[in-house]
Amino acid sequence: MENCQKLASGHRTCRGCTAVPQTARYVLSQVDGPCVVSNATGCMEVTTTIYPNTSWNVPYIHSVFGNAAATISGVESAYKSLVKQGKIKKKEDVKFIVFAGDGGSYDIGLQALSGALERRHNFLFVCYDNGGYMNTGNQRSSATPYGAVTTTTPDGILEDGKKLFRKNLTKIVAAHDIEYIATAAVSHRKDFLMKVKKALNVKGPAFLNVLAPCTLGWKFPEDMGITISRLGVETNFWPLYEIINGKYKINYIPKKRKPITEFIKHQGRFKHLFKAENKHIIPKIQKHIDSEWDKLKNY
Repeated sequence: MENCQKLASGHRTCRGCTAVPQTARYVLSQVDGPCVVSNATGCMEVTTTIYPNTSWNVPYIHSVFGNAAATISGVESAYKSLVKQGKIKKKEDVKFIVFAGDGGSYDIGLQALSGALERRHNFLFVCYDNGGYMNTGNQRSSATPYGAVTTTTPDGILEDGKKLFRKNLTKIVAAHDIEYIATAAVSHRKDFLMKVKKALNVKGPAFLNVLAPCTLGWKFPEDMGITISRLGVETNFWPLYEIINGKYKINYIPKKRKPITEFIKHQGRFKHLFKAENKHIIPKIQKHIDSEWDKLKNY
């Protein structure tokens, strides 16, 4: 099967979505042979599998929010068992892949992800991080940035958006001491594809955390998804790096780091931060980003 046919056109994502048109296609484009996909409930699943249609031309399993990693663990284990029993012939190039949003990775799916990593199943887990529970109306997740407005962290009398900084899932995965971990962004295609290729060639678990801007939840024009992603990298909000056998490697260092205002000013979820009474929040965000970047450089 040709790479371009693994995910067909005709899905029902929002115009300007980066989760399916970029993230899923980039990953699948690097799969040369057969693969099995486990997809947690979320935007990607609901827009590509609306009954009675599907965009997936590979073996595909829709998992509930919390168990996509457990599902692929079972699939990979069943494959090995069938090979051992002589019921099927072993194919070295079978790839086992999980797609899950930040809700199904950072939060509800974290336990299953951790277990699958610890057991060293042979699979690639791809988190498309759009910073919230977008499929159910943009509620906050632990990946939602500090200060961002969601339906559960509004801008009002009592709140000025989310009061907590986002969880660093990539570092949590790093604590499992697996062979390959990386961050990627849909705006940096060459870097993205290089990392997918490396991850698919690992014997054991691999993890890819992808910045996937959401036009609906982040409230930016439909044609700005790639621009927003690029600004996320250029401001160090989303640094691009790999962790290979425990060693950190930064893949991209901005020639001149842009201030975080360049990333947030295009997004309606942050517009309240530019009010006079809230402008003290932006320096706090900048300080945190600079601190995290300094830590990353010293790993």
